[in-house]
Amino acid sequence: MAIRFDYFRGGRQLSSIPALVCFFWAALPLSAQYPGQVAEKSHDAPELRSIAVLEWTGEAGKPKASRLVPVAVFDASRLEGDQLQDGSIYLARPEPLALTGEVEYELQQNGSPLGLYDIRNAGREQGVWVGYGAWKPLAAPKAKPSMDEVARSLKDDEDSDRPVLHRKKHADDASGGKSDKTDTTPSAPAADPDRPTLHKKDSGASSKDASDTSSNTTVPADDPDRPVLKKSKKKPEDVGHVDSVPEFTDPDRPVLKRGKSTASGLDIVPSLMGMPPEMQQTVAVSDLKSRPSHPWNFTWSNPDDEAKMKSALEEIARDALGLKPPPPAPKRTAARKSAKAALPAEPAPLLDEQFRVFELAYGSGATLLLTARTDGQPNQQKFVTLIAQPDLYGNVSVLLKSVTDSAHLDDTPRMRLIDAVDALADNRGELLFELRGRTQRQFALYRVLRGRAEQLFRTDSAGIGGGNNEQRTALP
Repeated sequence: MAIRFDYFRGGRQLSSIPALVCFFWAALPLSAQYPGQVAEKSHDAPELRSIAVLEWTGEAGKPKASRLVPVAVFDASRLEGDQLQDGSIYLARPEPLALTGEVEYELQQNGSPLGLYDIRNAGREQGVWVGYGAWKPLAAPKAKPSMDEVARSLKDDEDSDRPVLHRKKHADDASGGKSDKTDTTPSAPAADPDRPTLHKKDSGASSKDASDTSSNTTVPADDPDRPVLKKSKKKPEDVGHVDSVPEFTDPDRPVLKRGKSTASGLDIVPSLMGMPPEMQQTVAVSDLKSRPSHPWNFTWSNPDDEAKMKSALEEIARDALGLKPPPPAPKRTAARKSAKAALPAEPAPLLDEQFRVFELAYGSGATLLLTARTDGQPNQQKFVTLIAQPDLYGNVSVLLKSVTDSAHLDDTPRMRLIDAVDALADNRGELLFELRGRTQRQFALYRVLRGRAEQLFRTDSAGIGGGNNEQRTALP
């Protein structure tokens, strides 16, 4: 059924064609496909960015044993759904994308590069994928030229553009002496090799001889600018040479960075077992683009403010851990009233205390973090983690408080700070934590923004290997 629209113009009744209605209904699906404004994809946004944690024992740079645990992969090409994916399972074929080929990670400490880590092979530990590789030093920066070298280079540039007049050499200049002024006999000037010469044609000579004579005179045999045809001694390039790489079943699968495959077997043998007490951790980032370093440390305008904030956080931590002594009972006897007041007791110690101050975005102010535990037997310890910021009055405002004990670690794991890292490549840092329980652990990213600390990402649970119960499967 066609719908007819009538209207009047200039005294005549006009009718719109039914095609206008068809066009109206045909345009509805187009508007439904693009609700609101369609944001153009930024050219600076990375396609892939992998966040991981390097764990090692021994000396930094020369570890005795090491492994790399993938945490998250930021895929900017995903327009729908979460762009942060679990790095231990994302695009696994069978090893995850974060551990394929020879992916190169930049090790960072407080946002500054610490070294490089190349993945050689991958394996599974207690059901989670980890990578094994080699710690490499950073490339040495190019030495800056000295002031003398800069001045010499500038002088050479000036001299290269300055015209130069050369004195023509005479025959008597060969001996190094000056010409005799008393000798009035004119001497013939020396032959100039660049001066053109006219030759009289010999009528008795053949045209071939004349041509040879002229050629020998005008073109010197030792002209360095004269082109020379020579047979190339360079061997033809072997176009059939290729470097072996790991086999991929999906040709459309994206990659982070891949180097050359070095061997078909295990290049790096898994050596880090379980969770040794001396194990150290640091952030590792692999990105398709080279980005400038972004240190996360905060600089105080008044150094006394840092000590004040730390002392306030320690009091909050002791209160959360139950370490503050109860208030003294009121004294009633007259004799005790006249006695001198007792000295205040020393505050209870906080073990494994870690206090950090971050500037997670340019001009964002200070973000305070404190982690600590109580003393005592391992099965009786308590743990606390605090994230805070200074308020407008110079006091501490707690944004997140996590308290747990050894008996409830699997229900409420202990938050162990790894470091700050730019997980989304937006020049804003997130706090990377290891959530360690009694038998399993996870990794989580927290974003501090607008006075709140919220969990941005969390990996799946993974077992903690140790002793003879650890199961390993390694792949090249």
